[in-house]
Amino acid sequence: MIRRLVLAALAALLTTAAARAGTFLFVSVAAEKRIAVYRLDPETGKLTHRSDCKIEDGEPGALAVDPARRFLLAAIRSTGKLASFRIDPATGRLMHLNTVPAGADPAYLSTDRGGRYLLTAYYVAAKVTVHALGEEGRLGDEPLQTLPTADKAHAVVPDPSGRFVFVPHTGPDAIFQFRFDAGKGRLTANSPERLWTPKGTGPRHLVFHPTRPVAYVANEQGGSVTAYALDPTAGTLRPLQTVSTLPKDFKGTNACAEVRVHPSGKFLYVANRGHDSIACFTLDAEGKLTAAGHATTEKTPRSFDLDPSGKFLFAAGEASGKVAAYRIDPDTGGLKRLATYEVGKRPWWVMAVEMPAK
Repeated sequence: MIRRLVLAALAALLTTAAARAGTFLFVSVAAEKRIAVYRLDPETGKLTHRSDCKIEDGEPGALAVDPARRFLLAAIRSTGKLASFRIDPATGRLMHLNTVPAGADPAYLSTDRGGRYLLTAYYVAAKVTVHALGEEGRLGDEPLQTLPTADKAHAVVPDPSGRFVFVPHTGPDAIFQFRFDAGKGRLTANSPERLWTPKGTGPRHLVFHPTRPVAYVANEQGGSVTAYALDPTAGTLRPLQTVSTLPKDFKGTNACAEVRVHPSGKFLYVANRGHDSIACFTLDAEGKLTAAGHATTEKTPRSFDLDPSGKFLFAAGEASGKVAAYRIDPDTGGLKRLATYEVGKRPWWVMAVEMPAK
């Protein structure tokens, strides 16, 4: 009897373990032409290096995953290509599927809500493209659509409905606004086509609030973050508030980089390159910002990400070759550094992915 109970309990534990999703941190180590894979301990925030995926075609930059989290997509910025990989859900290991030519300096990737298309913004080629993403994760050899935009397209982000797409450009100080046909994989210019920002702002990356119709844009040259109201019917943005990401007494040169919203919708974070910090903000019920201090990072924090549970933040120091790990205070949003990891030369992108449970 006891033996049967023990065996039943063991079986239940094994079943639970098999069903439990693992979380992995993927890091583009550009100068070493590889994507490093780390497993995250969901309780302690500790990272354990599990594998490396060598990139034969050039230096990996921006990363994205499809909505089902089966495939990882990578921009190969140095050679103007896009690559697709299958993710092993148990180990996070990447298996290369295919690589296709794209255009000069693909800077940012997103998939549509249905996971049928890959959208790409090009910093040098000054365009956006739409590629088909097959059911088995392979990218179409040629883009379904190529749209010239303007200099230094730096992100391409669908809104939560999947009907609209926004492309910030640091060159012309503008955010391009598109409608998206998910059936055909086609972008068309919205009206107005461009939202102009003040001269010298440099809108770079954009994220949406998880529950409110509000978008946040990190302003690369402006040293600030702007909250925009999203008109969910028209698919256009309207500026609400701009807040500095820097201390009042900062006198040096700075360029904002990544921006992320906490899954709870209570906090927002922006990377400062120059001040070398993560600027922390609290968000009120309407999504408006209040500055809440800074956490020191490794040098040149180009990329950072939050784990999907919202417990931890991981920031890559492009100039230091290290990733700094922080615990997020659930009440204040403050960051406490837990550890620092050597990851390799020029970590360009950090992405935390919770694999779906079996």
